[in-house]
Amino acid sequence: MSNSIIRRILILGGLAIIGIVFIQSYLIINTWNQKQNEFNQTVNIALRKVANSIANYNGTKLPKSDLIQRRYSNYYSVNINSVIDANVLEDYLIQTFNDHSLNTNFEYGVYDCATDELLYGDYCVLDNDIEEGTIIDKHLPKFNDLIYYFVVKFPERESYLLSSMRQTILFSIIAFLSVLFFIYAIWVILRQKQLTDLQKDFINNMTHEFKTPISSIKIASEVLKKHPNISKDPRLKNYTNIIATQNERLNNQVEKVLNIARLEVDNFKLKLEDIHLNAFLKNVVEDEKILFEKLDGTIEFNPIQEDRIIKADRLHLTNVISNILDNARKYTAQNPLCSVHILEDNNLILIQIKDNGIGFTVEEQKKIFNKFYRVPTGNVHNVKGFGLGLFYVKNIVDSHDWAIELSSVLNEGSIFTIKIPKII
Repeated sequence: MSNSIIRRILILGGLAIIGIVFIQSYLIINTWNQKQNEFNQTVNIALRKVANSIANYNGTKLPKSDLIQRRYSNYYSVNINSVIDANVLEDYLIQTFNDHSLNTNFEYGVYDCATDELLYGDYCVLDNDIEEGTIIDKHLPKFNDLIYYFVVKFPERESYLLSSMRQTILFSIIAFLSVLFFIYAIWVILRQKQLTDLQKDFINNMTHEFKTPISSIKIASEVLKKHPNISKDPRLKNYTNIIATQNERLNNQVEKVLNIARLEVDNFKLKLEDIHLNAFLKNVVEDEKILFEKLDGTIEFNPIQEDRIIKADRLHLTNVISNILDNARKYTAQNPLCSVHILEDNNLILIQIKDNGIGFTVEEQKKIFNKFYRVPTGNVHNVKGFGLGLFYVKNIVDSHDWAIELSSVLNEGSIFTIKIPKII
């Protein structure tokens, strides 16, 4: 994964996290305020009904103002112009709170004018969930601005409001867990990116270090080939050829790894130039012909009647065609046959490479361009490599904004088609 993609993920992820936290915080606060207002309104309605009931019971009238006052967040006073019977008050409170679904425990007290004391009434349980050892505050504050009044306190108001917000809290917890999971995923990606960069650096350093001894071995083998004593001795000449061949093979594998490393850096750029397809492909096929002939195979090139010019990177396009032809040669049980065609289809130029190899199953075709993927070779046991060839091909084709398709039948061969838009 490139650094630019990592940066985009971090930026978008950070914005998403900030947005989720902000929205969920807003929803929780807004819901909490809404529940508080609803609770306060319900309590006011219920206490007003209780006050009316007591006034009717005593045959008196209620004051026109300041009937119900919210002294604290969970503490209310109700002003009544008559003496209050505590037993009657409790019955009215319990019945009215149940009618309005105020299923939370409460305490009440009644002011006694004779003793100038606020007498504690009782702790009334409505939700049946009171725990043993619950602390009850029997010292309720009184108010000097009232004469006949009673007070009601809701000690479990906060827990009651929270229980009514269960759904909102549940969704918020899920959202925050998702945020934590996303943060963890980002951390894993960054950690994996760090390990991948270390791996890339190691591979790049290792392959570059290989280039020096490979070049030295190549020079030494060429000098040995020209030495008279080597030329006269068939056994030594054979050993020298083995050294040169294996050194070239090692060099090709190192070049493949280096090419993949170049593809994966952010500043990879193609050096585009005009390429005459007929001449270009003819040269590539000629270079590959010797390798096919060594395996008693053939390769043919069918040029287009009217030569076409495309914009491409000559080096990388050469490697693309060579890699496909190399696979056509290696993944054939015997006598590899391959043909390279140039075709036209509306606004497209098609480079079509057909072989008689072992072919691919439908499942294999889905993975064939994946990095490090290697197809099971069945009876073909001489196939070596890292599984980078077609991964490299796909990346180079994509970098040119072209397309590549594979059509294959198991045990019958394959057709690779590179689709190139015509230059207008």
